[in-house]
Amino acid sequence: MADKHVSLDDLWNSAPLSRQVLEPARLLHLPNAARKYLEHAIAPGTRFASAVRLQMHGDIKLKGWASFSAEEVIRWDRGMVWRATVRLHGIVIRGGDSFMDGSGAMRWKLLGLLPVVNASGPDITRSAAGRVNIESIWLPSVLCGDDVSWSSSDICHCHATFAAHTEMAEIDYKIDENGRLEAVSMPRWGNPGGAEFQYTNCGGFVDAEGSFGGFTIPTRMRVGWYFGTPRFEPEGEFFRVTIDEAAYR
Repeated sequence: MADKHVSLDDLWNSAPLSRQVLEPARLLHLPNAARKYLEHAIAPGTRFASAVRLQMHGDIKLKGWASFSAEEVIRWDRGMVWRATVRLHGIVIRGGDSFMDGSGAMRWKLLGLLPVVNASGPDITRSAAGRVNIESIWLPSVLCGDDVSWSSSDICHCHATFAAHTEMAEIDYKIDENGRLEAVSMPRWGNPGGAEFQYTNCGGFVDAEGSFGGFTIPTRMRVGWYFGTPRFEPEGEFFRVTIDEAAYR
């Protein structure tokens, strides 16, 4: 699989640099809610980024909640690599998820040696592609592209449609009166609870934000399946994350 051959450093260091910067006039044609969100997320004059490198920690739900620390690189033209160390009942599990050049994979090893998850194939790829697309909230410059179609139902809700990473993304955003992102969700291919793979609403609440290099992004989130339904908290929530650092190029 492609992910075996691409390290975080290689993916990050090879990301192309853009000369384009955000000019306010670029967003004037958008629906009000979409414009407010992007104006809040990207400071005027900020150079557009093709990649983001994130340091994070939090809790992930396996059979129970376990703490993790992780690093991730999202390079929009290729995908993402996420590498994590999970501590469950004193046991260390290392591995991660990836979507790289059209292929998705999940690979985890007990103590970094004994394989416990080694999954790939069409369903894993579709789910990983959806993850990359919704994580555009951490690389908001890609949402300014001409290939993104925006609509809005009111001043606090907007919707982006775009094709990327072999999937069609249909992402809903909820913002406050200042453009701060409060929640994000989309139909994502997956099999929550071990059910058959299908599109299920996946999303998260934004509990905090921070600014890095001209970009203002969510820095604390609660993420899961069945977003927007009563099943989210008891069944769907599987990821609580805090972003510690973000770098752009």
